[in-house]
Amino acid sequence: MTACTRLKLRAEDAGDLAVISACLEDAVFAVGEMAFEPADSRFAAIVVRRCREAAGGPAGQARAAIHFDAVSAVKQRGIDRAEPARLLTLAGMVAEPDRSTTVVRLLFQDGAEVWIEAGHLACLFQDLEEPRLAAVQGEERL
Repeated sequence: MTACTRLKLRAEDAGDLAVISACLEDAVFAVGEMAFEPADSRFAAIVVRRCREAAGGPAGQARAAIHFDAVSAVKQRGIDRAEPARLLTLAGMVAEPDRSTTVVRLLFQDGAEVWIEAGHLACLFQDLEEPRLAAVQGEERL
């Protein structure tokens, strides 16, 4: 067990999303673990995040979920849904509010992107398990 704590955070504006983005920097997303559910107006993903919130403590990781509500459309670039096992490493997330919508961009280290268009920013991020020590530095459990 690490000194990391189980996280649960909500974002309702760009500042809130910046905090979640920092928590998910270098998180690993599997293409097959990302989904847009139009009937529910929701985009969701299961990720493995690195636990960095305990400064000086041992490196840990945790499976986590993130979802966005009020989603009207999702677009992607550089992602092939026919490769569900492909792993993408998150570089960051950015919210770009407009007058009638908000676009959230998930930016991955290899240049791939996901654009989430929503009526307003409504994001929930939470760990699904207690953080654990990484087996090997840089190795993620999916």
